[in-house]
Amino acid sequence: MAGGGEVCFYSGVKEEPIEEARVEVRSYFVRERNALATRADFGPLYVDHYLHLMQHGMRLDPQIDLILKEALGALALHLASRPRDEDAAWTVNFQDPLFNLFVTGNTGGERITGRAFTKDVKVGPSNRFISQVRDDHSGSDQLRQSVVTFEGTDVFQIVEEFFRQSEQRLARLFRYSEETFVMVTAQPDCDESWLRDLSDEAIRELDQQETLSLLEKRYYRFHCGCDMDRILPTLATLTSNLIDDLFQGDDVVSIQCPRCGARFPLSRTALESFLRQQ
Repeated sequence: MAGGGEVCFYSGVKEEPIEEARVEVRSYFVRERNALATRADFGPLYVDHYLHLMQHGMRLDPQIDLILKEALGALALHLASRPRDEDAAWTVNFQDPLFNLFVTGNTGGERITGRAFTKDVKVGPSNRFISQVRDDHSGSDQLRQSVVTFEGTDVFQIVEEFFRQSEQRLARLFRYSEETFVMVTAQPDCDESWLRDLSDEAIRELDQQETLSLLEKRYYRFHCGCDMDRILPTLATLTSNLIDDLFQGDDVVSIQCPRCGARFPLSRTALESFLRQQ
């Protein structure tokens, strides 16, 4: 069971030993330009993405799959440029073609995951990009949310538009190669004319044309951490009528994780037992 509406964080995702292939994201300070460049080859993460789809019997339209992959990469580069104690989630609503994209991640757990929704997607007047951020150092579970509108389906241009409207600073994303991406964000006193004029070709020569200082390395993997113990609380408000609609006379149904689309079998007996305990 999963809908195409907005998806946000749910609490209690467990920390597990890292088994998936990790992607190294490097952050560089571009001297004299006052900009931050983050770069990574996401090939290993995409392999785990496809293994995840195969394991749970999911298929995506190639165009939607490409958009999802680039959104996963863009979010990882963004997280690598932010404080370590931040969680971030992006929900992107496209009207043509009609589908929703959801990607989320955090640096502390070295985790990136996401999925696409093609059913029950809300038809609206415009495309919407919804960003939700939660940081541990604030001492609050409240999310900071911003919503912007955009045109087109190019994820990199969409994220750049989000930075322009919501973050109110300049950010550029580039395709260094098919699976290697670079994000350059403006820092205080940035040479914004230089940043605006950057191209994919110039990015490939960035280390030759500019002085770069390696700041740090961070690591990410395609991993959600979901299981039935974490998904069941999302069903806590189901009434008897809704339970009947969910099972439709069957004893067992397949429940999907709202964050990654993983499928879990759920029996009516187990659900009713859980609800009684609540």
